Amino acid sequence: MPRSIADQTEDELGGPGSVLVRQRADHVELDRLLHELDGTTGRAQEEVLTRIDRLVFSHAFAEETVLWPVIRRVLPEGDELTRRIETEHQEVNELVAALEEGGPDSPERPARLARLVEVLREDVRDEEDVLFPRLQERLDPAELRRLGRRWELMRRISPTRAHPTVSRRPPGNALSGLPLSLLDRSRDVVDSLVRRVPAPLAPAGEALSRGLASVAAAVERTPAARRGDGPPTAR
Repeated sequence: MPRSIADQTEDELGGPGSVLVRQRADHVELDRLLHELDGTTGRAQEEVLTRIDRLVFSHAFAEETVLWPVIRRVLPEGDELTRRIETEHQEVNELVAALEEGGPDSPERPARLARLVEVLREDVRDEEDVLFPRLQERLDPAELRRLGRRWELMRRISPTRAHPTVSRRPPGNALSGLPLSLLDRSRDVVDSLVRRVPAPLAPAGEALSRGLASVAAAVERTPAARRGDGPPTAR
């Protein structure tokens, strides 16, 4: 069996800038945030969840648009392997959307949080132990670094929030990525300001954030955003 990328040196993974090095760095940060989440409540829990969302969704979107098409091309079992990860990504999207809809007082919140942490850890293990070692066997270090630059560029312009109805595959994810990213990142700025402004000004910011969320939901429901997906991730 190929070695997990978790157990390899940076040089073995293709050197600085390799997509495998970049992926592992995000996974390390996610692990830190999940440990920080444990035991939090109230506003502190919301703050950590926000940071997890911003990391996870841009990371996964860049995977689905840049990495998975390459894996499906170079690995005979690539479609099966990426579909398994896409199913995990879909569940994360649905869990986060349910957490946001239910709010902090929902009786289902503890179970949803626990499942979210579980799925995120499963996703990391599937990628580091199964998917990426196989990709490593097919690409040389220079190719891994080129792929890393493309993935990093896409990550910087990817959506940062849950979008459960968007296709996990091209062309839907690629077509919806830019408008959703602009809307999500605008909401991120507005929500950050709402947390810092005096209380009387907060409702106006909250209304603006809800308006941006409504526009994003409309983008999600367009036929173009849903093209290319299939069972079990299609919604």
